[in-house]
Amino acid sequence: MRSTAIALSLLCIAQAANAQSGRRQIDVPSLNEPVIIESYESCDRPSCPAALILSGSKGFKAKAYSEIIRKFNAADLNVYLVHFLSQADIDMIAKAENAHARLAYYAKRLPDWIFAVRGVIAHLKAKPNRVPIGVLGISLGAQVASAASVGRDDIGALVLIDGALPSDHPRPVSSLPPLLLIWGSADQVFPLPVGRDMQRSAQRLGGFAALSVYENGAHDFFLKPGTKNADAATRDAIDFLNSRLSR
Repeated sequence: MRSTAIALSLLCIAQAANAQSGRRQIDVPSLNEPVIIESYESCDRPSCPAALILSGSKGFKAKAYSEIIRKFNAADLNVYLVHFLSQADIDMIAKAENAHARLAYYAKRLPDWIFAVRGVIAHLKAKPNRVPIGVLGISLGAQVASAASVGRDDIGALVLIDGALPSDHPRPVSSLPPLLLIWGSADQVFPLPVGRDMQRSAQRLGGFAALSVYENGAHDFFLKPGTKNADAATRDAIDFLNSRLSR
């Protein structure tokens, strides 16, 4: 079962965001337990795009997510926070003795996470209006988002923030959605060459792929609202999603 910690995380985000949009919790069936989605829908037009957001390894506990929701909703993007990580996942990652152990855990769990995200996409696509869908992933969430998006034509835009396709993902990759990579130049977890390689790989597939680099941005720069880099990167992501999903 999902623990009290996840419930508290949901409550904190909900309290900050409920004033600006209607929040609903949706449980989507998956392999072992339902995947929780927090839905923040401020736009009620049938054509309003859906932005699925996948967090990094610490889940959605950062206060930055309420500000991201606010800005996305203001731009007529309905937001869906996808809790692909269970509280057990978050606890195991936090307790990992070293990077090797953490990466081994990622490799073990990645297929289930990808399956869960694809199930969420299928759930949203089954809605009567068949809204256009974009996916945004941060760090570990970017790895899951990219892997879940390979070869799919039902994702209109993909935004990866300081994270890329896992290095052990099966090759060759057939296709990717239109892609925006957002990267901090000072990222030490996924150094900038990882982003440049991802951009080149996507371009070789014949698709659109852009890389926006933010000078002196550390790995978590996107989750620091109010800073110049984070605010600019959030606008970059919103503009890209809207431009691609409104076509």
